[in-house]
Amino acid sequence: MTSPTLIARLGHPEGTRAIILNADDFGMCHAANTAITELLAAGHLDSATVMLPCAWAPEALAFAAARRDLDVGVHLVLTSEWSRYRWRPLTGVGTSLTDDDGYFPAEVRTVEEQADTADVAAEFAAQLEAALAAGVDVTHLDNHMGSVYGLETGRDFLATVFELAARHRLPFRLPRFADGVSDDPRVQAVLDQAIAVADALGIVLPDRLWTHPFPLQGEGTEQEEGYEQVRDGFVELLRATRPGVTELYLHPMDDTEELRAAVDFSAAKRGYEKRLLADPAVAAVIAEEGLVRVGWRSLRDVQREEAR
Repeated sequence: MTSPTLIARLGHPEGTRAIILNADDFGMCHAANTAITELLAAGHLDSATVMLPCAWAPEALAFAAARRDLDVGVHLVLTSEWSRYRWRPLTGVGTSLTDDDGYFPAEVRTVEEQADTADVAAEFAAQLEAALAAGVDVTHLDNHMGSVYGLETGRDFLATVFELAARHRLPFRLPRFADGVSDDPRVQAVLDQAIAVADALGIVLPDRLWTHPFPLQGEGTEQEEGYEQVRDGFVELLRATRPGVTELYLHPMDDTEELRAAVDFSAAKRGYEKRLLADPAVAAVIAEEGLVRVGWRSLRDVQREEAR
């Protein structure tokens, strides 16, 4: 007998196209916090995930603790990608999780090649516990830059994440279907193996994980894309959404001097993403397409109810 689909377990008819509008990188900087808190409070986002090792995480955590009605998860971090603004593990320096300067490495490949599994487990536990201790009603887990998926070398840390998610009865952002992630059929085969483990542990997973390109296309050239092009690209994603539950993740931030000092590129796109999430034209497309917005709390409720 075929197991019920996630959309059915959430109480929606088969064929429903549900989306989760999620903001990654909450707490990375003040510009991220001002944008994300505004969008969450106004209902333009369904969830956000906090980067606990970052300098502005306390501000994000304080907001999340005060607004426990909003869906906020933990963005598990093993990388620090910018050249001028870096962050370190909560578990300290001098472990397999740091580079020569004592920060998380900039590249996922370095993490996969050098990180010790025990160090990863300790760090992820520390990040989640810090959020819980701050009073956040953590709704889910996801991962910064895909550092746990084994996309570079094939060495993943999914077992570590699954153990943490199962222990705390939290869903995790691992898509069941590779479309939107990769066209390589081998990726789906790898996903299927990981999904079988997650299912055995009772961890709820979304069906799909989609986003648009992270960089601002043509930045610094005459072909640099403007706001309308970025918005139109996102609208295409919305229209292409398939039946099931798809998380659409973005990185909305206020395009400020602080942000431009922190990141190496595409600050303008972060500002565009904040703008498009609040754009009535985007809301109109969601309504026109009949897309149903859901939150990670609903997925967590399913997971915890099924575990009873």
